[in-house]
Amino acid sequence: MKIVFAGTPEFAVPALRAIYETYGDGLVAVVTQPDKPQGRKGILTPPPVKEEAIGLGVPVLQFPRIRDCVPELAALHADLMVTCAYGQILTQEVLDLFPMGVWNIHASLLPAYRGAAPIARAIIDGENVTGITIMKTELGLDTGDMLLSKSVEISDTDTADALTGRLALLAAKLIPEALGRIGSGKYSLIKQGEGFTCKKVQRTQVDFSKSAREVSALVRGLSSAPGSWGSVGGLILNFFYALPAEGSGAAGEILSADPKTGLVVACGEGAVRISMLQPAGGKCMADTAFLNGRKLQKGVRFDQPVL
Repeated sequence: MKIVFAGTPEFAVPALRAIYETYGDGLVAVVTQPDKPQGRKGILTPPPVKEEAIGLGVPVLQFPRIRDCVPELAALHADLMVTCAYGQILTQEVLDLFPMGVWNIHASLLPAYRGAAPIARAIIDGENVTGITIMKTELGLDTGDMLLSKSVEISDTDTADALTGRLALLAAKLIPEALGRIGSGKYSLIKQGEGFTCKKVQRTQVDFSKSAREVSALVRGLSSAPGSWGSVGGLILNFFYALPAEGSGAAGEILSADPKTGLVVACGEGAVRISMLQPAGGKCMADTAFLNGRKLQKGVRFDQPVL
């Protein structure tokens, strides 16, 4: 069985490694996004999947638009393709190249959270469970029939980064089993029911008029990227971690700004401690370390978003 793997971010690396360890030379190529400039200096940087593939000695193909590169894919004569956070839409012409199908690793329990940012959205929405679904790709967005899935719990302290790591490892466990079923031809598919599609997440100013639970979920769901932020006294702070804390006051009011007790801010209901943050242009640090070097006044309020 000849396999092509298409993926881009760090999330896809464990699955790529698992396929290589199981099928070796059967993995004939890795498709990933082009290198992109990163950082203030705009250094051209390869995707994590490309770096992993090079380390494994697997040929790498980088297409600005995969739909324009059907001949290159056809020349591989592969039986199937596995996609995992690849980042480009596949056309029917691409799907038709693989007689055993194209199979996608999706980071939710479909049909919930189709589309972009399923991990972040699940945390922001206060879900208690999510998982990995392996589905057969069709033209609809994450609407194909499902081969298998497995769930994981979401804790009330999880960040998107932490949950992404756990789901990536789960994907790596599931994909060899899925490919084994596909290769044997002994499998059945489950049609999806009614579901919903989530939108991409964006960097967001925190609305402290929300409840402490909602504020905490937003900060954790957007950590570390694209991030959440707040403005107080002209100072922009990027937030990386927040949990509900004791206290009450006007929404956005600083209840504690002490190096010993940390940064506690009142919400519409309850309060949160913002325990990891980053001043604009600075480094991410604990709130206690930040408050050692900067004075925030108790009673001052964070600006509310302009709606």
